[in-house]
Amino acid sequence: MPLPFLTADGVTDADEHEDEALPHEDHDRWRRPYRPGPWRVAIAALLLLLTAFMLLATMIIAFAGAWGGALGCLAAALAVLGATLRLLLTGVWVSRRGLRHVAFFRTRSTPWSAVDRIRTVQQPVRLLGLPRTVQGQALTVSGQEGTGLTVLLTDHNADFLTRGEAFERAADVVGAWADEYRAVPV
Repeated sequence: MPLPFLTADGVTDADEHEDEALPHEDHDRWRRPYRPGPWRVAIAALLLLLTAFMLLATMIIAFAGAWGGALGCLAAALAVLGATLRLLLTGVWVSRRGLRHVAFFRTRSTPWSAVDRIRTVQQPVRLLGLPRTVQGQALTVSGQEGTGLTVLLTDHNADFLTRGEAFERAADVVGAWADEYRAVPV
């Protein structure tokens, strides 16, 4: 049973489209042009639950007087917390300055002037980032210098698995940002 809540502007959240991208007033800030998917949120929630149990174990070990074990457990809990936060940040971010692709271990920013073309292609893609590949769609970007295609998003990643319309909408929004700011000097 959905429970609509009244927002500050008098619109209930039931009136809004669930997967609609958020409007952005400040185009100079880095923004994700789509909402994180249910798979990413569920995995993060489970990892945060694990972190809570690890912190509880840290407290119990500290009260028992084993300070070395408590510090080790605290370090492990903080590592899981950091990995969870990084998992929530992964994806594609856009701003007036360019395109930022945030992966788990690296972040790559590309100015709009270096982007030649953004397009959606049919190709084998990874299922939830795992080694197994399936046939799907990928949003790719090619650079001005003739650099190869870089995969930004796929319809089988943690944000868009079973949400094909959301993938198409996100690809359109990233393409619109590219069309708007590619010719504009920053």
